Amino acid sequence: MSTPENTRFVRLRLELVVEVDDEGAVRDAALGRIEGEAAEGGLPEDGRAHAETAVTEDTAEALAYLVDPFDLVSEVPGIELTQASWSTESIDYDPDSPEWDLGEDDGEEGFDDEEPTRAG
Repeated sequence: MSTPENTRFVRLRLELVVEVDDEGAVRDAALGRIEGEAAEGGLPEDGRAHAETAVTEDTAEALAYLVDPFDLVSEVPGIELTQASWSTESIDYDPDSPEWDLGEDDGEEGFDDEEPTRAG
């Protein structure tokens, strides 16, 4: 049973698989963001060193540093981001494998029959 208090909150689940064609470009972009945050005083020196090491050694970490859930919803009128978490990992991906069908894990219908929706 839903009450008016809890119907205001919506969990938005996204799962993206991206192909990294240029690891250096991803790493350099993440390092640039770190440098910018440090210059603005938003990142202490020890945090900067840790972040630089992480994004230099792992492309998935670099991507996680660049992708921000707030950026995904900040321009949507009428909402406020309440909580967000995200993670990245390097994976073996086979687009033809049935294990990559969308919706399979949560027991819901897949999106295979629907046209992709793109914001623009």
